[in-house]
Amino acid sequence: MGDAAPFDTLANAARWMAEAGYRGVQIPTWDARCIDLRLAAESQDYCDELAGTCREAGVEITELSTHLQGQLVAVHPAYDTAFDAFAPAGLRGKPAERQRWAVEQLRLGARASRRLGLRAQAAFSGALAWPFLYPWPQRPAGLVEEAFAELARRWRPILDGFEEEGIDLCFELHPGEDLHDGVTFERFLAAVDDHPRVNILYDPSHFVLQAMDYLQFLDLYRDRIRMFHVKDAEFNPTGRAGVYGGFQDWVDRPGRFRSLGDGQVDFGAVFSKLTQYGYDGWAVLEWECCLKHPEDGAREGAPFIAAHMIRRPERAFDDFAGGGDPDANRQLLGLTR
Repeated sequence: MGDAAPFDTLANAARWMAEAGYRGVQIPTWDARCIDLRLAAESQDYCDELAGTCREAGVEITELSTHLQGQLVAVHPAYDTAFDAFAPAGLRGKPAERQRWAVEQLRLGARASRRLGLRAQAAFSGALAWPFLYPWPQRPAGLVEEAFAELARRWRPILDGFEEEGIDLCFELHPGEDLHDGVTFERFLAAVDDHPRVNILYDPSHFVLQAMDYLQFLDLYRDRIRMFHVKDAEFNPTGRAGVYGGFQDWVDRPGRFRSLGDGQVDFGAVFSKLTQYGYDGWAVLEWECCLKHPEDGAREGAPFIAAHMIRRPERAFDDFAGGGDPDANRQLLGLTR
């Protein structure tokens, strides 16, 4: 969103997206140009009007995003100043008040999602242990365990609120968050006793940048994947830099985000696995390309996604050769007299 049309209001932006071929929009709840989150949590009439505005423009609301508020649920003091920008001006420099505001925002989001008839909501986990990602100096015994125990203490009441509203909370596993890969997701899931509302926003681009197997990830965590960001990336390590990037700008890093089709993600395989495992949520373009103009990336993105959608067959191709007669089956097995 911005100050210039067509991205100055939700109605204008939604209309632009519909004309570009999209069927839905994911709403950033921290931007007042898109939504009044507190009002949405309290007023069904307002939510009906909000959904109506989008439908009139030609799109549905796919989910609400509370990424930035989720980030503020847990912030290591080293990042206080940097993440103050994610909070209202009156809360900057006040980490305890900022954290309480973030928790309330998540809860308001769950109520708003329920009023909008949505099933899932996106968030970051925040991070207490991230400054200790690389074990040098050696991490003291119990440091990571205590970090995840505290993370669980902070998120458990929020998750219970999502359970009351019937909404899945989907963490985008992302470098910079304590939940950034499968191992850390499992650690958190265990800390909250396998809470049913703990789920995943699957974004293969973040796994490409970590040199992970983003397809096997789908095999391992398919039951917890309830949201999907379609975002491309590439990882081209050199003799000078690798995963850490050498503090370079995005355009110079070995790992960088790209527009759909310009990176290395095998989306044919991704969509195939999601179809195989019965994923029935939205496929949402997230655009952060370091090279291409965003409007060009957006216009190219809708047909790219549409071309990868898979309609499941109503019957298997070899049904004509079936039969299923019990007596015939026994005869084939040599079990008849």
